[in-house]
Amino acid sequence: MPGAALSLLLAGALLAPLVAGKQFGEGWRVLGLPNQTPPMTRFTPDTVQGRVAVRVEAIKSYGNLVYRLPGVPAPRALRWSWRLLEPAARSDLFNKAGDDVAAKVCVSFDLPLAQVPFVERQRLRLARELSGEDLPSATLCWVWATTEAVGARIDNAYSRRVRYIVLRNAGDAPGAWVDEERDVAADFLLAFGDESSTVPLLTGVALGADADNTGGRSVAYIAALRFEP
Repeated sequence: MPGAALSLLLAGALLAPLVAGKQFGEGWRVLGLPNQTPPMTRFTPDTVQGRVAVRVEAIKSYGNLVYRLPGVPAPRALRWSWRLLEPAARSDLFNKAGDDVAAKVCVSFDLPLAQVPFVERQRLRLARELSGEDLPSATLCWVWATTEAVGARIDNAYSRRVRYIVLRNAGDAPGAWVDEERDVAADFLLAFGDESSTVPLLTGVALGADADNTGGRSVAYIAALRFEP
């Protein structure tokens, strides 16, 4: 079997289910920011309308549910289902004071530092040194936003190392499950094409929500997150 095909099969095997019984699947862990002062976003295994899911509740909080997956090529697609109950009402992804989302699914990439603009490269190196974490050089997040237009591509207000693609907003019916399938390579190039013409290896996958900047509250569910080789 060719090496690339084998790597994709391994990726599918290594991306453990979000929930196993009443706990998170093996390898999933909740992480916050270095020296974080806001409370952690709450991640709770749950079953909703027959779907095994993670309940994601942000109350003036920040946090991500993360799965490390270094050195694996990007899969053909990433699929998941999500359901919004309460939007991040005062969010505005174009400025720091409003940089909150009710739900996001993210993939991080090992973009070579030589391709990161100089000032951002130095900031990333410093952040890695201070945190003791190998922080990703490029993270793409698909988000359930509030007022931002579906399809919008937005740089994170704090760091261009994180970039958003808006898939849903508050105009979508609350309480309804929505199934998503994204072409990971195409979306990476859409978001980071100014820095790379190829798709780097992955470093991890995450889901989350935050309400630390607006001081608000949001509730969503995410289920059936998986790679499609």
